[in-house]
Amino acid sequence: MEYKWIEWIKKLQAIAQNGLAYSENAYDLERYEQLQQIIADILQHHTNHDADTINDFLTREEGYLTPKVDVRGVVFRDNKILLVKERSDGKWTLPGGWADVCYSPGENVVREIYEESGYETRPVKVLAIHDRDKQSHVPPFPYHVYKIFFQCKLVGGSPKSGIETENVDFFRENEIPELSLSRVTPGQISTMFEYHRDDKMQTAFD
Repeated sequence: MEYKWIEWIKKLQAIAQNGLAYSENAYDLERYEQLQQIIADILQHHTNHDADTINDFLTREEGYLTPKVDVRGVVFRDNKILLVKERSDGKWTLPGGWADVCYSPGENVVREIYEESGYETRPVKVLAIHDRDKQSHVPPFPYHVYKIFFQCKLVGGSPKSGIETENVDFFRENEIPELSLSRVTPGQISTMFEYHRDDKMQTAFD
C-alpha cells in the first residue's frame, strides 16, 4: 500500500491526457488541465522534483496515453548469463533499456545489448512480457511500463562498456552480483535460468 498513490496518479494522468487528446469542448479541456495541475501538485508534494520538472513530465507527451516499453536481452554463454554494471547506481542488470521509435522490438534489444556490452546478438525468442508494477521493482515509476525479455544468441563481438555501463561479465546462477532493482529483479534472473534449462517453456506474461 506504500506506493498505492502512484497507481492512482497513473490512472488520473491517463484520464487527463486522453481527455486533452480527444475532447473538443472548451469546458472539458479546462477541467482536464485542472486535473493535470492537481496531479502535478500531488507529485511535487510526494517527491523532490520541482514544479517545472513535473510539469514537463506531465505535458511532454500528447495523444492517447499508453505504456512505455523496456526491452532486456537474455544472453547465455557456458551456462552463465550476461550482465552489465550500470554507471548510475553501480549495480548489475540485463542489458537493455527503453525501446526507441523506428526500430522493431528485436532490433531494439540487439542495439541495446551491443551498446551496453559490446556483444553482437540475434534474438530468437520472447521469454516474457511483464508489467513492471507486478514485478517487485523499486523504486516505482510514475508511468506504466511493459518489460519484454528476449532470449538472444551470441554471434560475435567482445566485452566493451558503454556510455551507461562500466563493466560487462557473465555469471553463474549462484554468483549473481547485487542487482539494479529498478531494471531487473532476482526473481526475473532466476526465471531466465529456468528458460535456459528448459527451452520448451512457454512465454510468460503479465
